[in-house]
Amino acid sequence: MHPDTHLLMHHQRAAELRQRAAELHLAPTASRTGLRTRLGWVLVELGLRVLSRHPGRTSVAPGTA
Repeated sequence: MHPDTHLLMHHQRAAELRQRAAELHLAPTASRTGLRTRLGWVLVELGLRVLSRHPGRTSVAPGTA
């Protein structure tokens, strides 16, 4: 299949899925995405605090130890 045809079909299917999600009220709202963003930053901050409590501890990539 030609890449342009594949891309066109992808865009059409994506539009259909967005429309179906909107009909079922599954589309993310601004409040849901805002909550996810805030939660993500809280988790990042928590991780940084945990790491800062152990200054001598170094991280090791899995499989290299």
